[in-house]
This record gives sequence, structure tokens and C-alpha cells, in this order.
Amino acid sequence: MTNSHTHRIPAALAALVCAAPAMAQDSPGVSMLRAFFIQRNPRTGDVEWLGSLVVWLLLAMSVASVALIGVYARQTRRRALIPPELAREARALARGGNRDAVLRVARDDRSFLAELIRAVFAEAPFGRDAMLRALERAGEEGAAQRHRRIEILNILGSVAPMIGLFGTVYGMILAFSEIVASGGSPDPVGLAAGIGTALTTTFWGLVVAIPALAGFALIRNGVDALTSEAILLVDDMINHYKQPDAGRAPCDPAPAGA
Repeated sequence: MTNSHTHRIPAALAALVCAAPAMAQDSPGVSMLRAFFIQRNPRTGDVEWLGSLVVWLLLAMSVASVALIGVYARQTRRRALIPPELAREARALARGGNRDAVLRVARDDRSFLAELIRAVFAEAPFGRDAMLRALERAGEEGAAQRHRRIEILNILGSVAPMIGLFGTVYGMILAFSEIVASGGSPDPVGLAAGIGTALTTTFWGLVVAIPALAGFALIRNGVDALTSEAILLVDDMINHYKQPDAGRAPCDPAPAGA
């Protein structure tokens, strides 16, 4: 009796192994495209539009964030903010006291350094204190403007997980609806579809948020460092700027009673 039962187990396993390929052919596979980009109703095969729209929105945000990182990284590199040729030429002209020439070399330049030079040397006739006030004001405005420009990356990185969480909640609603509709004995495929939607939208939310927030932090730190360097550079120009009347001796006071 025991030997007969023992011999039946390998026979059953062999039959199961032989039948596995046939069962695999009968059950439709889920492609990577369907799993990550298109959500479908397992019962009808129709596209689950809300879940798919969340995925496509996050995918578009991911492409946009990567493109913006590239654009902002190019706009905030050292050469774009502090052109070395402009820095050398403006420093030499400032040491010589040639205010008009300093303004001329910075006139058509769109860099942050050129903005500071134009603002500062426009106040040169009013003295060193006026130049320093102009430097402080222009430095704050220029840095704030560039911070606002890259803020969109911070917004994308903060909003994307919330959109992914929306998809997560929607997917769990689908999963629990499947349990309710089946009377407590859900079809594993239908249950997995809702959970799959939840996990997929969470995945895409993180795909958007991680590079966007990392890019924002790196670019912001670079902007802070380069704007501070440009401000120090112009401050050095102010310290070495020779006023046109710097070497002129003061007039002797008129004799009393003259």
C-alpha cells in the first residue's frame, strides 16, 4: 500500500511538469508595455483609463524634468554665469579707472557677472558706498531670479509622488472592489491587476521625483556658489577701482577774510 502510494507521487509530478507548457500557452502573458504603461481591466481587457492616464502623466513629467535638468545645467554652468574673458577684462579696466570701458565690455553680455558690473558701475559717479549698495541689490535680485527659474524642478519633484500616491489609492480601490464583487473569494488575476496599478503608479512617481529633486538640489547649490563668487569678484573690482579724481589734491581753503 505504501509502495503503491509512493510510486503515484512521482507519476503525478511528471504529469504536472508535462502539462505546464500547455497551461503556459493557454494563459496570456503580460508584456512589459502592458505592465508599465497601459493598465487594463482583467475581466474585459479594456484599457483602465484613469490608471493609464496617471501613468502617462507621470511619464510626461519624467521626460520634462530630465529635459529641464539639462537646460538649467547648461544655463547655470560657470562659463554662463562668470565668463572668464569678461572677468579678466573688466578687472583690468576697473583698476585703470575706465568706467565707460567697463560698462562697454559688459553691455551686450547676458551673464550674471555682466548684470552685476552694469548695476555697480552705473553708480560709480556717486561713490563707493553707492556701488556697494548696487552690488548687494543686484546680487540678491539676480540670485533670486535664477532660483525662481529652477523652482519648477522642485515643484515636479514634490507633486509627482502625490500623483503617484493618487494612483496607489486608486489601484487599492480596484483591488478591494474585486474582493467585494467576488463575495470574499476574489480572482487572483483581478486582485493582482488593482495592486499592479497601485505599484506601477508609485514606481513612476518615484521615477519623476528622484531625478527632479536631485537635479534641483545640485543646480541650486551650483547657482549659490557661482553667484557668491561673482559678487566677490565685483566687490574686488570696487575695492581696486580708481575714481577719476582719486589723485587730485584737495583745494586749499581760502584765507579768512579774503
